[in-house]
Amino acid sequence: MAAVDISPAAALYRRARVPTPTAVVYEGREISAEELGRTAGEFAAGLSERGLRRGDRVAYLGFNSATFLETLFAAAHLGAVFVPVNFRLAADEVRHILNDCGAHTLVVEEGHRELVESILTDVPARNHVLVDTDPACPAAPLTAPTWTPLSRLRGPHRPVREPVALYDDDLAALMYTSGTTGRPKGVMLTHGNLWWNAVNVDSVVDTRCDDVNLAVAPLFHIGGLNALTLRTLVRGGTVVVRRAFDPARCLEDLVDHRVNSLFAVPAMFAALARVPGFAEADLGALRSAIVAGAPVPPQLIRDYADRGVLLQQAWGLTETAPFATYLPAGLTREKTGSAGVPMPYTGIRLMHPGTGAAIDGHDVRGEICVRGPNVTPGYWDNPDATRAAFDDTGWFHTGDIAYRDEEGFYYIVDRLKDMIISGGENVYPAEVERVLAEYPGALEAAVIGVPDPRWGETVLAVLSCEAGTAPTVEEVRAFADGYLARYKLPTRVMLIERLPRNASGKLDKAELRRWVEAQEPAARTS
Repeated sequence: MAAVDISPAAALYRRARVPTPTAVVYEGREISAEELGRTAGEFAAGLSERGLRRGDRVAYLGFNSATFLETLFAAAHLGAVFVPVNFRLAADEVRHILNDCGAHTLVVEEGHRELVESILTDVPARNHVLVDTDPACPAAPLTAPTWTPLSRLRGPHRPVREPVALYDDDLAALMYTSGTTGRPKGVMLTHGNLWWNAVNVDSVVDTRCDDVNLAVAPLFHIGGLNALTLRTLVRGGTVVVRRAFDPARCLEDLVDHRVNSLFAVPAMFAALARVPGFAEADLGALRSAIVAGAPVPPQLIRDYADRGVLLQQAWGLTETAPFATYLPAGLTREKTGSAGVPMPYTGIRLMHPGTGAAIDGHDVRGEICVRGPNVTPGYWDNPDATRAAFDDTGWFHTGDIAYRDEEGFYYIVDRLKDMIISGGENVYPAEVERVLAEYPGALEAAVIGVPDPRWGETVLAVLSCEAGTAPTVEEVRAFADGYLARYKLPTRVMLIERLPRNASGKLDKAELRRWVEAQEPAARTS
């Protein structure tokens, strides 16, 4: 069978030829598919004149925006590789990414320009494009040496050639992992990876061609970009893009735009539920609310279900583009806490972390491994990391620990690297955190292992609580005693105003450990 062109740029241009709803609503401005396609094509023509070729890397540093999407489509038009950069990274981290990917072109919003200028002499990029076409961005200076205004690369007089045909194995994006255990690695995602995730999602989630999707999660993160956003654009729906997540604004958007689909991490859904007026807001249009990216407190699921919104849990990683499992909406209450079952075109297997032997029984914990067309082919220019992640039969070893119940539903327990070994017993922090999140007055809970002269490690709980709530370790242990084995109970408790999170909304345990070390012995511990 002949290969099929799955270029997102070609799909956008096809959409633009027929009447469809507004493609993008961005900070109050409506952008049609025809306009988005035209500006992306003109941008592609300008980049081509500047020497950008198929396979070259285009890095973008800025907040969620219509220009972010325009850059993605322009890169796809030329067969170039899109590299979205985490806008919260420090200069040294950005330098590493730009050098690691060998960026040919940088597209940067004002507000990030000075950071990039501090490292420009250390990175290979030959094109430096400054966004001056977005009124929602900080105003770009009239003259900025070494920078080309984006407006100069766009224009109706540039001939726009047909987009490059792209197939399953063509590289679409490099998305850099958070690097919590070292330098970030560039996850290679092909156009096939992105496309097959969309097929998986459309097969099990109630998505429709004219959906309104709200994009408030960072688009540099695979969940923000490819859970729903990209698919909505190329299918014919509308994406409401916000530069950043604001809980109150998010609630307004859900109501005002009659949003049908939303991807967010648990911390975002929790913040949304605390907005005044949440209980009365009309969320009747919200059919597909997907929560993933971090452990989901069962109480959060129950609270939304009581509100009439069925949060649909999914699990995956950047390497799986992003989803590997999904819990159908109809099972939200019955299987609260489960990450669901394998996506239709994705294989899941549990393996013993030490031996790699397959685990066939239920309720046995092992490393969850993934195989399928949505799974990355490996890490950019890092064969050692790729070999370490894949076994000889093609299974990707995720580093997550899970078990499967009698009915075949998976439950993610924790990251293998975060496991605490106390007196020879394995303690998975996420399991303890789910219980502590139910403590009366607790807003968030995190668990880390700390050295102990008797047990090797013991459990330290860090809680963020409502004002006036200051539980002692005895109170926390008494609460959790009926839910957890005694060796899993916290031996100490610390209180924090807010748990540290990275730009993707995930709990930043490295930062949390640094905070704990800085507080001791002055901080109140029990």
